[in-house]
Amino acid sequence: MRERLDCAVLLTRCTLEWMEPFLGQYAGGRLHIHGLDLPVDINSKGAHTALLSASMSLRRYDACLLPVSPQTLSWARTSLSHATQQLRTPVMALVRDLTAGGLYDLYDLGLADFLRHPFCGHEARVRIERLLDNQRPPPRARDKAPAVADSAATDYVTMDQKIEQFCENILEHDGAALEAYAIAAASRSATTRESFRDAKSKVIERFERAYITAALGRHAGNIAMAARAAQKHRRAFWALMRKHDIDAAPFRAHADSAAAPLQVPPRFGMLDPIPGDRVAGRPGGAASAAGHLPVREG
Repeated sequence: MRERLDCAVLLTRCTLEWMEPFLGQYAGGRLHIHGLDLPVDINSKGAHTALLSASMSLRRYDACLLPVSPQTLSWARTSLSHATQQLRTPVMALVRDLTAGGLYDLYDLGLADFLRHPFCGHEARVRIERLLDNQRPPPRARDKAPAVADSAATDYVTMDQKIEQFCENILEHDGAALEAYAIAAASRSATTRESFRDAKSKVIERFERAYITAALGRHAGNIAMAARAAQKHRRAFWALMRKHDIDAAPFRAHADSAAAPLQVPPRFGMLDPIPGDRVAGRPGGAASAAGHLPVREG
């Protein structure tokens, strides 16, 4: 059971009057109901794309609540049909004066669950928890083949693992990917009890550490080259290294070990010095190096 659940409400002008009083906190602060942006005018042009346009914003929430009445049923059907393929957040309907036929239509279009009006915070919390439980991967069965179980475990990657994998090769990504990383990391932090300042500080700190480490690794621990590539002054680069306690020495040692030449053991050849030979008190190697044969007195 999660400490806190956040549910967004896609408000419309038709449902604002009876839905707005339900915004707020429930279950001792464990469930928060938020209004999403401005109320939608279902009669305006492009109103059927409102849910699709909000698909990225909804990823920071655990569920989306869609108020549906007979007046908005047609709009709700069209909105769900356009957004089903892009939505990653489960959509629940808060229905008012709706028949079973209308509910069946919404289920066929991707509705995850529904609540009856008037809204009950405790019921909503339980239903959202059940939806999130169904989205989690099933436990590994003991009677399954190891290969199948391992592949299932490999396919499931948490958000924190994805962010760490992104940080490992952060220099390979462009601006769009970095923006997606920032959104994902911020959304992950927003689900905790951290303040905005603390969450922002953690995201920036993780990015700085990953970038500085990757830059030093790419330039074999050469701080001047890494700072130049990052388009930062060397002193500013140094300050970031001290801030995150990053040492350039391990990167240099790794580069030196990778570039070390292969050591070939010595061999005796025709022109190699003969051990024990002496010419005028010098080792035989000196005579051989001069092109003379060693001379023995006798």
